[in-house]
Amino acid sequence: MTSATEPTETLSVEQLSATTLLRFATAGSVDDGKSTLVGRLLHDSKSVLTDQLEAVERVSADRGQDTPDLALLTDGLRAEREQGITIDVAYRYFATARRRFILADTPGHVQYTRNMVTGASTADLAVVLVDARNGVIEQTRRHAAVAALLRVPHVVLAVNKMDLVGYQEPVFAAIAEEFTAYASELGVPEITAIPISALAGDNVVEPSANMDWYGGPTVLEHLETVPVSHDLAHCHARLPVQYVIRPQTAEHPDYRGYAGQIAAGTFRVGESVTVLPSGRTSKVAGIDLLGTPVDIAWTPQSVTLLLADDIDVSRGDLLVPSKDAPPTTQDVEATVCHVADQPLTVGHRVLLKHGTRTVKAIVKDIPSRLTLDDLSLHPHPGRLAANDIGRVKIRTAEPLPLDSYADSRRTGAFILIDPSDGTTLTAGMVGESFAAPQPVKDEGDDDGWDF
Repeated sequence: MTSATEPTETLSVEQLSATTLLRFATAGSVDDGKSTLVGRLLHDSKSVLTDQLEAVERVSADRGQDTPDLALLTDGLRAEREQGITIDVAYRYFATARRRFILADTPGHVQYTRNMVTGASTADLAVVLVDARNGVIEQTRRHAAVAALLRVPHVVLAVNKMDLVGYQEPVFAAIAEEFTAYASELGVPEITAIPISALAGDNVVEPSANMDWYGGPTVLEHLETVPVSHDLAHCHARLPVQYVIRPQTAEHPDYRGYAGQIAAGTFRVGESVTVLPSGRTSKVAGIDLLGTPVDIAWTPQSVTLLLADDIDVSRGDLLVPSKDAPPTTQDVEATVCHVADQPLTVGHRVLLKHGTRTVKAIVKDIPSRLTLDDLSLHPHPGRLAANDIGRVKIRTAEPLPLDSYADSRRTGAFILIDPSDGTTLTAGMVGESFAAPQPVKDEGDDDGWDF
């Protein structure tokens, strides 16, 4: 008999390298059973270490429970948060024979909804948990809205606690229909609904014997088989400069390299590149990867580019192919999720961080705020409170090379920062979204930081 902590087969380094990687985020309201789902997924996929399971069994026994409380596998982080320690997202790593996974476990309380922005910003898939007894609630709609905003290509609706509603198909069908209609209206491209009981293990890793009316995949089976398209290497090439390397040593007296992580696309030796926002042009004379010259490099490699011409390039600049350079602008229109406790208001003076560049900016207008209940737009609210989603118009002190978020999740995103204390205020996505507002006339200039 195989132990719950022993994998059914040992994966070699070569096998792990051959498997694809899926980044996914979990989201759910308080008491929807998210911690139990994550614990069940790790336990039943043989991804729990022996000492971890023994610790859970001891604590569960001390509480008088007959079976291990798998939610305790994640409760340590919740306890830290209760002690006043700030935690944005807990990342967990596990693998099966078919795929490697990076799980972003996001908090469930409404005040931590903003943390889902962090977890879902790089996710290929989001698992949204719903309590079968409560159905789709406001927090469910908020999670669906965030997933749609961040262009997460796959969303799984996990209808949990089916054991508490007698495993009734009509209950699941009604919730799935309501959520699918709502998420589809937001523009979520693919939605998969799965009825589960995280506590009993139904349809998490193993198929349920209690729901023979369901013929779809289990949660893990879907995670293992959902198509993952890592097509960033085929996007517009972008390299935000993080550091200028100039050793000026006897061995490298004239070396000048521009280091950074390729945000998207592919760079080749010999191609013409433009430095933004200055607009200066040159050619790629060389590419160093881990100290070794190469002819080609692609995302997400960290490289150093050498240019044929001695031009002014510094941290914060963006290197792009000359034939595929984005426009630069000082007027930014975007959909944002406000994450700070203090509201964002019209006239708010902020710092805008895009890639490795940070510039001063002013919030010129807040054209609309999204109402999650019916997806209507509240025009010109004047402010966005914590967890609000809305549209903003921003004027920056310097021009920025911005892609649309729909084209690039890396170079189409930015954050707004409080210049007084460095607090992150807002996460923004450039361009149109499901919350596109009606055109509004430009307001008069505000006092201070007027660009």
